[in-house]
Amino acid sequence: MSLEKILSISGKPGLYELKTQTRSGFLAESLIDGRKISVSGRHNVSLLSEIAIYTLTEEVPLREVFSKISEKENGGPAINHKSSKDELEEYFFEVLPDYDEDRVYASDIKKVVQWYNLLQKNGITQFTEADSSEEE
Repeated sequence: MSLEKILSISGKPGLYELKTQTRSGFLAESLIDGRKISVSGRHNVSLLSEIAIYTLTEEVPLREVFSKISEKENGGPAINHKSSKDELEEYFFEVLPDYDEDRVYASDIKKVVQWYNLLQKNGITQFTEADSSEEE
């Protein structure tokens, strides 16, 4: 499964897998507990494939950040997202040395690490774009 089907829904904990479209929105399944929820158009929903992290020179897609974390951890879990602010920032600096410290907050880093660990726990470790491997 690719990041194109993984969602972050504001006001809801964790990540969700897009299951199907409905008349008033769509059906999503929680990666935390497997519960299915109906999501209306009123919710603020983000596809993980569309999120990027600010660096000093460009915006790096979240999939690349996840790939770098995976590389650093040899495919294993990352640091605990409940670690101290300093530990999280130090860890993220090792993963993405040129991230923009003025625009990427500790809460963003915490969320990225939490999402990575949740995806890794659910066996979603393929972070490259599905189309790019077919074209090369």
